[in-house]
Amino acid sequence: MKILAVDHGEARTGLAICDPSELLASPLGTIQQWDQQKLASEIAQTARLQKAERIVLGHPLNMDGSAGARAEACRVFAALLEEKTGLPVVLWDERGTTLTAARYLNVTDTRGKKRKAALDPLSAAIILESYLAWRKNHLEEEC
Repeated sequence: MKILAVDHGEARTGLAICDPSELLASPLGTIQQWDQQKLASEIAQTARLQKAERIVLGHPLNMDGSAGARAEACRVFAALLEEKTGLPVVLWDERGTTLTAARYLNVTDTRGKKRKAALDPLSAAIILESYLAWRKNHLEEEC
């Protein structure tokens, strides 16, 4: 199944998609949109174009696992995405993904505008890779 991953940010939102066999997660790009309704509509359009069957939305929990204001905002956004897309939306723990993405970009010496453009979609791909790894062992379970 094709799954769209979303790394929801205040200013920039990164997107990634997997192949139908759920082996590869690939960064798609970034949406720069502050308005949550417009952002959800743009994500819905991308989901349709990519023929996604599910959306995985990064859930920004605190490092101790508790849910703060950003995590609650993502819960609200998840409901909006489900409404706009008609697809199931899975909240997935995103702790450490931006840091991991930044480390990858350091290794490849990606700097400046290229780094800014790559960070959010790469974070979305890392979220998706984590979800896909979980699914391999839990195909019968739903999150």
